[in-house]
Amino acid sequence: MTDAPAAPAAPRLLRIQEVAADTGLTPRAIRYYEELGLLAPAARSEGAYRLYDAEDLERLRFIRGLRDDAGFALADIRQLLEDEEARERNRERFRSTTDETERRRIVRDAIAIVDRQVATLQAKIGRLQAMAAEAEERRGHLVGHLEDIGAGREPAHSHPAPRGAGQRAAR
Repeated sequence: MTDAPAAPAAPRLLRIQEVAADTGLTPRAIRYYEELGLLAPAARSEGAYRLYDAEDLERLRFIRGLRDDAGFALADIRQLLEDEEARERNRERFRSTTDETERRRIVRDAIAIVDRQVATLQAKIGRLQAMAAEAEERRGHLVGHLEDIGAGREPAHSHPAPRGAGQRAAR
């Protein structure tokens, strides 16, 4: 007697509190991302509770990484998510056709999407590089002050003493 193959297990669905604990986000942030259209819960329970699956958790981790680690604005995150969804649709369309003309059109569209992603990321890199250059400039200025102090000179770019400071010392 052989056993019938087991039916595939239904994906485990999590409530918002569980998702918040797993992702490090607050339930309020998760609901806000839903309001903005960045996330759609996989399902709703009979009591209308939001239910999330593993794919939702990955999407939330991706959003959090872009927001917290890379400093992206939610508008940029929305565009990157939309681009990823479009890439997935293109992948499915490409696999479903053998028509060379259609495949070329799909690949050109995919290239345009990746180009947009690269431009978004390069713009962020440019802003970060400019910020780093400004910080390095401030550091250089401060190192100059240290060198002036070590040589017994008054730092060349120091701020003037507050008014009246010299008058009090002279009294």
